[in-house]
Amino acid sequence: MKIKVMSENLANKIAAGEVVEKCASVVKELVENAIDAGAKHIKVNLEDGGIKKIEVIDDGSGMDKADAVLAFARHATSKIYKDDDLYFIETLGFRGEALASIASVSEVNMITCSGDVGTHVHIKGGTMDLVEDASARQGTIITITNLFYNTPARLKYLKSETTEANNCIRYIEKLALSKPEIAFTLTNNDRVVVKTSGSDNLLKCIHEIYGLNVSSNMLEIKASSDDFLIYGYVSKPSVLKKNRNHLNTIVNGRVVRNNDINRAINDAYNTYKHEGFYPVVVIQITTDPTLVDVNIHPTKQDIKISKIENLEKLLYNNIKKALYENLLVPNALIDESLNNVKSDFSLDNNYVSEKNTTVIQTKMDFAEPRNVMDIDDNKNAELKTLNLYPIGQIHGTYIIAEDEEGMYILDQHAAHERVNYEMIQKKFQESEIAITEMLVPLSIELTTSDFNTFMENKKVLDDLGFKIEEFGINTIVIKAHPTWLTKNFEGDNLKSIIDLVITNGKNFNKERFLDSLAKMVSCKMSVKANERLSFEEMNQLLKDLVKCDNPYNCCHGRPSIMKFTNYELEKMFKRVI
Repeated sequence: MKIKVMSENLANKIAAGEVVEKCASVVKELVENAIDAGAKHIKVNLEDGGIKKIEVIDDGSGMDKADAVLAFARHATSKIYKDDDLYFIETLGFRGEALASIASVSEVNMITCSGDVGTHVHIKGGTMDLVEDASARQGTIITITNLFYNTPARLKYLKSETTEANNCIRYIEKLALSKPEIAFTLTNNDRVVVKTSGSDNLLKCIHEIYGLNVSSNMLEIKASSDDFLIYGYVSKPSVLKKNRNHLNTIVNGRVVRNNDINRAINDAYNTYKHEGFYPVVVIQITTDPTLVDVNIHPTKQDIKISKIENLEKLLYNNIKKALYENLLVPNALIDESLNNVKSDFSLDNNYVSEKNTTVIQTKMDFAEPRNVMDIDDNKNAELKTLNLYPIGQIHGTYIIAEDEEGMYILDQHAAHERVNYEMIQKKFQESEIAITEMLVPLSIELTTSDFNTFMENKKVLDDLGFKIEEFGINTIVIKAHPTWLTKNFEGDNLKSIIDLVITNGKNFNKERFLDSLAKMVSCKMSVKANERLSFEEMNQLLKDLVKCDNPYNCCHGRPSIMKFTNYELEKMFKRVI
């Protein structure tokens, strides 16, 4: 007989390979249990980033002796009891694998109490060798040591102390943002590195996690549809990070990862930020539990959402609206170093300064958030009221303008690119398309696969006024194009447009394609750096920029205009103190 039922301990070790990947995995499972137990104060104490010790202290409901022993049995849970419960999951944990998996690869001490007498349980390598009475402190204290001591193959994959600590910090930060009503404290080697107040004020929690520069530059988002309610904050384009770690999405109270949600958020920032930079976002999404499947991965962070298209549209439209309604000319003297506040834990620097936090909080008003949908539509009213006129050009790249309030510097390429981008976008919407016949039709030979891809999506160009026909084997000929294609640039633009159709062919999305097309063409047809302009040309560019819906950024997110106020100029030259 070859097939045998594996032992309980071996099964737990295998499950641990999925549930317990690193120190942060242990922290995640233990803290989520504390939240499910109704804790209002949760403290996580690490030694050496969790490699040496992980301790979680909570003031939740605790357990009696029978439950304390049973909690470490595989698939033992208080969260679900029958099949139908999987469709109505409202707790963070429910699989009943975490404690058994953790206990199988570490040494565990747990003291818990739900009444007059507490219980102390000790487990090593999955074997329970002590159960005794303990002090009657409401809640649970669970301590994990010697992680992966009996699975050397997994032990060697633990990273450095700093890396393991950073992973724990990031998760606690995200968890604190998802539960602003709970006070979290995280220490490493007896030093506080994360601390939130449990005030149940999301903006205040954002301040406690990210600091004043971020929290004072957040825009509130609040909207709903038939299936979803979204609430939270997104950063202004002046506050961006170099990775996606700060896209915090919470669905029904659970910190999740979902590529569709992240893409909708990132798309909303299109033209407001440069490629490779990402906003700080804290969005809470509430929906019927039956629309969410959290049972697709043991970590329960990867989820599937029914009606995801409706959610994407709700997020995209409301974030874009908030950004559009808060456009302002950026101040040139904003300290850019504040935009790169260190977010990783360092063994050499204090991560949280209690003194600074206290001072900052006295300067901020954490009133109840208002609905961003009630903000007056100021559009680009600020720039429209300015009576700017050019006074010169620097290095053939930057235009200097002034008015009574101060001095303005324009990046001529970024400004012209914005003008052209919005012009092309409007041309896309026109019902009547003006086209021009090419004196010499342009033929382009393609590979068989590229030809097939292009022909499959050719209609989008037909609708824009391009006249493109087959011309022999795997060859197309372009005979006419819309008039918005600038003269002398048709050849390069047309070849790039064909390449763009082919590149987008596999997962072709018309809206994204048109946006990419407008960006590409507007860049190619705009005035370049190191190109001298006459005063008439500079003045015309200023007039055209003012007419734009968003005159403050090029279509790739770079600033098009910066402002120095008279006061700032005088302060730089010590005319005022």
